[in-house]
Amino acid sequence: TLVPNMSLIVAFVLVVSSYLLLIESAKFDEKADIKVFVNKVGPYFNPHETYHYYSLPVCRPDEVKHKSLTLGEVLDGDRMAESMYEIKFKETVNEPKVLCKFSVKESDLKKLKEAIEELYYFEFVVDDLPMRGFIGRLDETRFLPHRHRTYLWTHLLFSFLYNDNNIITANVSTRGKAPVNLDDVQAPFEITYTYTVQWAPTDVKYADRAKLSKSAFFQKSLEIHWLSIVNSIVLVILLLGFVVIILMRVLKNDFARYNVSDESSSEDDLDHGDYGWKIVHSDVFRFPPYKSLLASVLGVGSQFLSIAFGIILMAFVGLFSIHRHGSINTAAVLLYALTSCVAGFVSSQFYRQIGGEKWAWNIILTASLFSVPFFLVWSIVNSVAWYQGSTQALPYTTVILLFLVWLISKQKRGRFSYP
Repeated sequence: TLVPNMSLIVAFVLVVSSYLLLIESAKFDEKADIKVFVNKVGPYFNPHETYHYYSLPVCRPDEVKHKSLTLGEVLDGDRMAESMYEIKFKETVNEPKVLCKFSVKESDLKKLKEAIEELYYFEFVVDDLPMRGFIGRLDETRFLPHRHRTYLWTHLLFSFLYNDNNIITANVSTRGKAPVNLDDVQAPFEITYTYTVQWAPTDVKYADRAKLSKSAFFQKSLEIHWLSIVNSIVLVILLLGFVVIILMRVLKNDFARYNVSDESSSEDDLDHGDYGWKIVHSDVFRFPPYKSLLASVLGVGSQFLSIAFGIILMAFVGLFSIHRHGSINTAAVLLYALTSCVAGFVSSQFYRQIGGEKWAWNIILTASLFSVPFFLVWSIVNSVAWYQGSTQALPYTTVILLFLVWLISKQKRGRFSYP
């Protein structure tokens, strides 16, 4: 029909456009302006709790200009905005350059100390390359008496590797200047933020820069995950062993009863009828009492299998890149919209096979079986994030866009052949 063909065309266009965006490289002329976007801050041990970078008392322009973000970047909690850093392509700055002089009030000092004590990190983005570092440093002494000091990093060192007119890697560090001890100052006081820039050539091609940009900023405790996996496997094997032993004993007794020879069996034994597991033989092909629910679960499950297969296939083809923030999130949303027909087809077909009659209720249940509970849970989580001022809260424009995508994907097109 026309609708599946149009869906295939749209999917093909999306895949091709995504691939073209991925292979497109940003080229810079000599001493061209390099835009540094500030993104977000948050606790190091809870990367999903993020806030806007300008929520902290830091240097900011008079007018904050935000970068236009993709759907996947918004879903990932990115809120990029232009910064005050003035960086030129291939132009090294060895002497510390003043970014701004910031007057810190008592409330600002308290906020900075809390951020440092919670090990806040920051994230900048240059040419789709993320750069991360810590807001400050926390030094703790002995247990008794317990003392800790908070230090604020006021100097940043930007390091870039370039090949021809492309930026290959971008990194930021706090080397070059001692931090400011926030415990030895009294508000109000003035802080001078500075930065330096280093450029170095490299032979790495732009297409291979993803291999050098695999950030190890966040901890990866693979040993703990492997231990959990081994424990789960051992537990599953033990439970399966117990179930198999019990079933074998029950089946052995039942087989011994049914395999009695005709000579040793009596008419009284034959009158007893079925026994044990044979009682359920008549229930194998009996229709379930909740036909619509079973069909809806099967349809939604088939849809998510299609989404998982599509994401894995796109990853194998190489359509995802670490430099495209939220590309997997965008692909998941689009695939969810495009594969809604899979849920409807599988659910309606199975519902017809098992003799279902309330086809309208089956359509409504299939469309809302996942989306309605997900929306309720998301509403609570998003409200809490919005109240706390976190960037994980979706803007109302994104919510409207997602609702329209869901609504369009659930629309009935063409003639519907009800079961």
